[in-house]
Amino acid sequence: MSELDPFDLPEWVGEGAVSWATDRGLAGHLVAGRLTGPGGETLPCDLLAVDQAYPTPVLDEETRTRVHQTWRHGQVMLLTRDGRATVAVPGTSWSADLVLEVFTRVARAVGADPARWSVRLGLS
Repeated sequence: MSELDPFDLPEWVGEGAVSWATDRGLAGHLVAGRLTGPGGETLPCDLLAVDQAYPTPVLDEETRTRVHQTWRHGQVMLLTRDGRATVAVPGTSWSADLVLEVFTRVARAVGADPARWSVRLGLS
């Protein structure tokens, strides 16, 4: 995994109405999903809870610490994982409230108005 600058995302992510949807619900520490833009553009975008440690740690200790520091300062860390944008967040699991907070921070990171973003969660 490598760090991803929010401004390296496609331009449409910072413009207009953007929505994020899960592929299969919020189960587990890694949630697959995608961003969809106003013109139907899509970008794979997953959620990664970085404190999952069993059976092996999700991230190395240095990166995990940076994720925690970034979150504590009201921001979010983006990574590239297997060619997919991935939002890294402290924790081991997901709740609807946490997902909403994550994408509020992602919207701000790309210079967008969070009020124009939406989240669609699937039941699993």
